[in-house]
Amino acid sequence: MRGKGKDIVQMAERRQRILEAGFELFSGRGIDLVTMPDIAEASGLGRTTLYRYFSTKTELVIAIALWKWKDYIDTYQAATPEERQREMTAAEQLRWYMDSFIDVYRNYREILRFNYYFNSFIRSEAVAPELMQPYMDMVSDLEVGFRALYEKGRKDGTLRTGITETAMFSSTFHIMLAAVTRYAIGLLYVPEDETDPEGELLLLENALLREFVT
Repeated sequence: MRGKGKDIVQMAERRQRILEAGFELFSGRGIDLVTMPDIAEASGLGRTTLYRYFSTKTELVIAIALWKWKDYIDTYQAATPEERQREMTAAEQLRWYMDSFIDVYRNYREILRFNYYFNSFIRSEAVAPELMQPYMDMVSDLEVGFRALYEKGRKDGTLRTGITETAMFSSTFHIMLAAVTRYAIGLLYVPEDETDPEGELLLLENALLREFVT
């Protein structure tokens, strides 16, 4: 049993080394420019070992996306006690949710850079739906959480529930994610001496909140 337990720990450690090496390379250089041998070298593992864990680059890319986003979501949620979350009005909870996009821009821009490359890679590779399912399940979990927020807003009257839940979630999620990503990867031209990205992102957040909060 001891040997089996040690093997399990070793396998988990190797897998994590691969994920971390892949994330660093993909977020820094782009997914298309990084090869599986590059990742094997960066992780300190042989190519044969790498392919035991991930048979294709696509599998690895999806696993990294799932790992990084789940890790970030768990970290962000843990920073606010569940009791405090329950005490929030729906409007306060919506702001807290939207603040997460600014937080990831402020503290984890490498995730946004990776996500930019990830979206482009997934589209260009025409990835099979079954491979994407774990990632889509994670997005579905976010939608379920937003549904609970929306229902709270229906009850406490702090959200404009004349706007559908789907429209509200889609607008907040896609607009905020697109905005923080563009700032994170430098797709926007801003004069160096007049730059306040976080201030501009807060203006965007407040503009959206005015549409959705009573």
